[in-house]
Amino acid sequence: MKNYTLKVQEVRKENNDTVTICFKQPGLKKIKYLAGQYLTLQFRINGRRYIRPYSFSSTPLLDTTLNVTVKRVPGGIVSNYINDNIKVDDIIEVQEPLGDFVLDLNSSANSIVFWGVGSGITPLFSMIKDLLINKPLVNIHLVYGNKSTSSVIFKHQLQELTKKYSERFRIYNFYSEEEFFEDNSYNFCGRIDLNFIENLVNHIHQPTQHFICGPIGLKSIIKEALQKIEGNLDNVFSEDFEIIKNPEDFNDIENHEILLNYQGIDNKIFVKKGTSILEQALEANLELSYSCQTGNCSTCKATVMSGSIKMIGLEKPRTDLADNEVLLCCSYPLTNDVCIKI
Repeated sequence: MKNYTLKVQEVRKENNDTVTICFKQPGLKKIKYLAGQYLTLQFRINGRRYIRPYSFSSTPLLDTTLNVTVKRVPGGIVSNYINDNIKVDDIIEVQEPLGDFVLDLNSSANSIVFWGVGSGITPLFSMIKDLLINKPLVNIHLVYGNKSTSSVIFKHQLQELTKKYSERFRIYNFYSEEEFFEDNSYNFCGRIDLNFIENLVNHIHQPTQHFICGPIGLKSIIKEALQKIEGNLDNVFSEDFEIIKNPEDFNDIENHEILLNYQGIDNKIFVKKGTSILEQALEANLELSYSCQTGNCSTCKATVMSGSIKMIGLEKPRTDLADNEVLLCCSYPLTNDVCIKI
């Protein structure tokens, strides 16, 4: 895993609770990334290290800076710190770009639908700009849900793009908390619903791909509708910002004390039921490497030396892991003889 030190070139306020941090590219070796990927930022706040992944809102070969957009989360230590404290010329440590929520520029799809809610627009915005430049024959639809018109991220930039590429880029806005808003063919009161999804998809008479970035409920309803209409989800891709935990998966999980060998030192860690090994190790002030916290990257990969461990919440099969390898962000001990080496 490569680490970089970047300087903040600009801090751009997108709305009342969202900022875009624009980093200057390194002078010698430029950081390469794909639209849709994320950059992992590292901070030390009140003596503790925090690591958080944020999707690029910039687009390769178009934007000269590396941009990530961060929405304030109520009670979120890092998102609030970024919104309140980051300023021009600050120096921030970052990890190399990661993520497989990216475009297939070799795809034969003539139409792409992006589905997003709130800050889920961030990777979609990067991908939309990429497509508008590099795939001039592809029609693009963005279905974007927000609480109100004032909470829309990239509002003016998106409006400019629809004007410039009006023949092939359309936005359908949904506002869940607007009381007085005139509905029309592109603006709707309420939330994205099954009826709208079916109507839009049936109206597109072209091979289509779908990219979803938003809360679990949004993904579920869209995938359910697409499964019904198209018969499969082969052309549906989603970004995961959280692990889906089924309470039944924890029926055989109990409190356990484990041994964690980190940098050659044995550490006894008490892992509470329902808490991942990564979470508990960080609480014990072990500065382990991690990034996505959803089981999609391999930054927190570790080797099980003994005992039994259960991984919960993996959205995608991880056939790249050996039989004795686990991802600590979604790992829970089943026995008291667990020993892990990092």
